[in-house]
Amino acid sequence: MITAGRIVRLAELGRAQLHFFLDGQMRSALAGDTVLTAMLASGYALRTSEFGSEPRAGFCLMGACQDCWVWQEEGPRLRACTTLIAEGMRLRTAPPENWP
Repeated sequence: MITAGRIVRLAELGRAQLHFFLDGQMRSALAGDTVLTAMLASGYALRTSEFGSEPRAGFCLMGACQDCWVWQEEGPRLRACTTLIAEGMRLRTAPPENWP
């Protein structure tokens, strides 16, 4: 059992491992994970609240609430709860400087 993250994997540990970058740091995930699952399983909060310094971990987990937006290093944002993680994906918990 892996217990380092905010969520704990109890099953499906045999899936292929892949790597992604979060705020410049390499993290690992399992094939088929959503971005949200990958971030939380690696011990990272999704982002901080725009109204304070509290860490956020997603709210509805089904793509309806707008709470799980994260940014790709290239700029576009994506919903962490409905987007599958991909090998080499480069993500940010805060928008890039030039983001509108």
